[in-house]
Amino acid sequence: GKEAVIANAVIAMLTIGGQQLFSFFTFSCPCHVGQNLIYGLAFLGVPALILLVVGYALNNQTWRLVTGKSSPLQKDATPNRLLHCKLICFTLCSITGRALVAPVTWLAVTLINGSYYVCGMSEYVSEHYDGANPNVTASERRKILAAFPCSQLVPPELARARDEVILLLRYQSQVAGWLLIAVVVITVFLSYCLASCFSPLSFLHFRYWSNYVHNEQELFDEATDQHSRLYAMQHIRKFFGFVPGSENVKEIRIPSLREWQAISGLAFLKQVDEEHYDYSLLHDWALKEPVDGKYLKTDEDP
Repeated sequence: GKEAVIANAVIAMLTIGGQQLFSFFTFSCPCHVGQNLIYGLAFLGVPALILLVVGYALNNQTWRLVTGKSSPLQKDATPNRLLHCKLICFTLCSITGRALVAPVTWLAVTLINGSYYVCGMSEYVSEHYDGANPNVTASERRKILAAFPCSQLVPPELARARDEVILLLRYQSQVAGWLLIAVVVITVFLSYCLASCFSPLSFLHFRYWSNYVHNEQELFDEATDQHSRLYAMQHIRKFFGFVPGSENVKEIRIPSLREWQAISGLAFLKQVDEEHYDYSLLHDWALKEPVDGKYLKTDEDP
């Protein structure tokens, strides 16, 4: 839907801006044999991997897919295996597609920029471009080529050869970047075409379904917030004797030391029967303890 397109566009723009700032402040090629490739690949691949993991982690569908799989309640459900597998595959593809936006943008922008590729691949350029004495050994030639990304380390007689090498590597890097963009665009377009072809819904029916799912989620979130607030208020009322925000509080309850200890500390989600859980220590206390204790009249006027 429109929200997904806008979200992907925002993610891509933030990634582009982050890449430019990251390159400006942190990237400095070591210009040393054996280190250039590792350094270039690290700056090219590690941020992309981190962005991919973050993309998975920030997607609610990821946690919807993995949460509650070990629950004993799941053992009673016996859905159609084939349909279940198809649903999981579809969800994984959807999650992966969204998670790939940032890392692919990073890789494409980085390759078009060319700095990381030039640093990493300079020592592997063919001998035709190095401009060095043909009598030098292979190790010496690689050492000369490895220094090319750092102009201050290149002797004046090799300045022209350095320019040729840098131009060649930038050309290769930018072509790879545009090819990556082309492959991604074509893949996304074909994916949407295939999804539309195999969709059981017509165009307008699909739009209606998308709007329904979006609105249902928004309303569900609102209901969840209100329901949990009202449910929590019942437990708060039992513990303190009044509901927060009340304008006419005639008495308050004074919790005992034992009760304070009962609701303090750390606790996991606690299963109380086959279908219900205690969400917190206060919740557990409110369901178990009778309504009694010490009350104190207040002097607050109505």
